[in-house]
Amino acid sequence: TDPIADMLTRIRNAVRIERPTVSLPVSKVKRGLAEVLKREGYIWDWREEETEDSPRKQLHIDLKYGPNGERVIRHIKRVSKPGRRVYARANALKPVLNGLGISVISTTRGVISDREARQRKLGGEVLCELW
Repeated sequence: TDPIADMLTRIRNAVRIERPTVSLPVSKVKRGLAEVLKREGYIWDWREEETEDSPRKQLHIDLKYGPNGERVIRHIKRVSKPGRRVYARANALKPVLNGLGISVISTTRGVISDREARQRKLGGEVLCELW
C-alpha cells in the first residue's frame, strides 16, 4: 500500500542480487526520488518507458556498482511511513553518517537531498535515508 516503500524494497532487493536494472510503476514522487539518487551518485541513470504488457509507464533505474562489483547503495531505509509521518525543519536536518549518506526530503519545491534542503533552508517530509 506504500509505493515509496515498494520502490525502496525493489532497489534493495536488486542491489542484493547485483541486478543491473530495476523496473517499477512510475509516479511524480518516484521520478523525483530517482533524480535525487542520480544527482547524488547512487545510480547511473533512470528512464521512463511504456511497455506493451502494462498500461502504465514503467520507471527503469540503472543501478551503480564499483569497479570490483562493490555496492554503492549499502543501506536504504524508509523513514516517514503512512502510519507515522516524519517532518523536519531545515535546521533540524542532521547529516547521515557524518555526511557519508543522504536523506531524501519531499519539500514544497520538489524532492531534494538533505544537503540541498539545508542550502535552500527548506524543510519537509523525510522520505528515506541511504548510504
